[in-house]
Formats: sequence, C-alpha cells, structure tokens
Amino acid sequence: MATETTTASSVSSVTSDQWIAGAVGGFVGSILFGLMMMFVMPAPLLEVVIPAMYGIEGPALLAGWAIHQFHGVVLGLVYVALVQFGPLREPAREFTGAIGLGVVYGILTTLVLAALVMPLWLAAVGFPAAPPFPNVAFPATVVSTIGHIVYAIPLTVAYAMST
Repeated sequence: MATETTTASSVSSVTSDQWIAGAVGGFVGSILFGLMMMFVMPAPLLEVVIPAMYGIEGPALLAGWAIHQFHGVVLGLVYVALVQFGPLREPAREFTGAIGLGVVYGILTTLVLAALVMPLWLAAVGFPAAPPFPNVAFPATVVSTIGHIVYAIPLTVAYAMST
C-alpha cells in the first residue's frame, strides 16, 4: 500500500504590477511629501540637508528632489517586499488595510529613518548642522511623521489597487 504525503506551502510571488505599483506609489508619495518639505517644514531639507547626505553642498534643490524621489521609490519597493510576509499580506491588498498600513509605514519610516538614520548619516559625512541623535523634537517630529504618512498612503493604496 502506497502512501502519499502532501506538504502545503505558502509561497507568495510578487507580480511585476505590484513592483511597479510600489515604485510609482513611492514616487507619487515622495512628490507630496517633498512639497510639504518645501512649503510646510521650516528647515531647507530638500535643498541643503538631503543633498548633504551624499556630500553635495547646497543649496542644490534639483539634486535634493532627485535624491528624495529615489528614496521614495526604494522605500516603495521595500514596502512591497515587507507586505509579502504573514499577517501583512491580506490587509495590504484591501483599501482599508492599505490606509492603516500607510499610517504604520509612515510612523515606522519616521522613527527609523528621520529619527535614527538621518542624524547618524549627516554626522558621518560631517554635515555641520546635523541634528542630535535621536532626532526627536516637537513639533518637527510630528510634522515629519505627518509627511511620512502623506508619503505612505499613495504607496499603500497603489499597491492595494495592483493586487
């Protein structure tokens, strides 16, 4: 008597449409956040701080926008990769879940990137106006968090629409 054993596995394959949605959503979200950086946030982030991370002396608004857009696309692709795991997969595919994940991703990117990575990176490249570590101040961190959420919502919704 022969016995067959079947093993169930959960393998998620990301479609090219999902990768494109992450890149395009990240690009669009970065435009919105970049406009906030230019017109709402007090510091010259796009023209001085972001270029300084790459050793470019400012003001260099075009370089700042290009770098900011690149970061947005990369973080969009990171989001697509992250939502392939376990409990994130299904909520990421629904509009309501996407909005919730957008808020969470916006908060996460603020905490990790703006509060922790950016001050270390700027100090490492010798930027004289590098913020203290951790970079947490009121109201700047609140405004940064709102900006990162504004970035993340188009990203997460674009991904949900692609599935």
